[in-house]
Amino acid sequence: TKSEILDHLETAARNGKEVTAIVELRARFDEESNIEGARRLQEAGAIVVYGVVGYKTHAKMLLVVRREGDGIKRYVHLGTGNYHTKTTKLYTDYGLMTCEKGICQDVHKIFQELTGMGKAARLKQLKHSPFTLHPSLIEWIDFETQQATAGKPARIIAKFNSLTEEKIIQALYRASQAGVEIDLIVRGICCLKPGVPGLSENIRVRSVIGRFLEHTRIYHFHHGGEDLVYCSSADWMDRNLFNRVETCFPINDPVLKAQVIEQGLHFYLRDNSRAWLLQADGNYLHALPQDGEESFIAQHVLLETLGGS
Repeated sequence: TKSEILDHLETAARNGKEVTAIVELRARFDEESNIEGARRLQEAGAIVVYGVVGYKTHAKMLLVVRREGDGIKRYVHLGTGNYHTKTTKLYTDYGLMTCEKGICQDVHKIFQELTGMGKAARLKQLKHSPFTLHPSLIEWIDFETQQATAGKPARIIAKFNSLTEEKIIQALYRASQAGVEIDLIVRGICCLKPGVPGLSENIRVRSVIGRFLEHTRIYHFHHGGEDLVYCSSADWMDRNLFNRVETCFPINDPVLKAQVIEQGLHFYLRDNSRAWLLQADGNYLHALPQDGEESFIAQHVLLETLGGS
C-alpha cells in the first residue's frame, strides 16, 4: 500500500538509523496492508513489534530521537487519527508536533512499555489506557461537579466518535444535576440522554455530518479557569478505555489551546446547517438557521479559515 511515512521509515532503516515500529495488525479493513508494511520494514532492518497481547494498540505516536550539538533531542507527534494516507484526506483529525520535554519523556516511556522494555509507565503529562485515562476523565468531570456545587463557573465541552461507557455517563448526569453546562459533539453512538428533567437538562448533544468524517477527539474542562484541553485517540467507550492502548495528550501552548477551543469545538457548536441535535427521546432534529440568522457550516468555515479547497 502507498504510505509516505512507511517509505520514510524504510529509507531511514536502510540508511542505518534505528527504527522501531509498533504495527497494529488488527486495524479494521487494513490487516493485509499492515502485514505488508511490517514485512517491508523488517526487510529494511527495522524492529517491528505487534503491540501487547490482549490489548489493541490504538494510540497514534511518533518519536524521533536526534543527536544535535552536544546532546540528544526528542521530537514527538501525537494524533487523534491514524497515519493513513487515504483517511487523512477524508477525516478531520488533530496532530500535535512538539519537543516539550515532559511530553517527549512520557511518549518515550510508553514506547518502552509497548516494546516490552518497561512496565506500566508512570507518566507526568499524558494519560493512557488501559491505566490512567478513565479515572482521569471521571476525576475531571467530578471536579466540575464540585465547582458547580460551590457556585463557581463549571463547563465541559467534548468531541468524539461515540459515548457508551456507563461510569462516565453517570458522572456527566451528576455534573448536569449540579449545574455544570455540558456540550457534547458525538458523531456516532451516544447512550446518554440529554435534556431529561432532573437528570440531564444541562447537557446538549449534537452530531455534525459533512463532507469530512468527524474523527477528532477533544476534551475541554473549565477547571477553575485553567481551561484543561486534551486531544486523544480514545472515544468514551469501554473498548477504548479498558481494552486498548490509547493516548490522551494536553494542549499546553496558549495559542494552540485557544485555536483548538475555537475551531475544534466552538465552530461545531455554532453549526446550524449540518448539525443534528439529539433529543431526550433518542430522536435527532436537524439544526436549521433561525429567522434572520445566517447559515454557519463548521467544515466550510474551517476550509476557508485554514486555506483548503
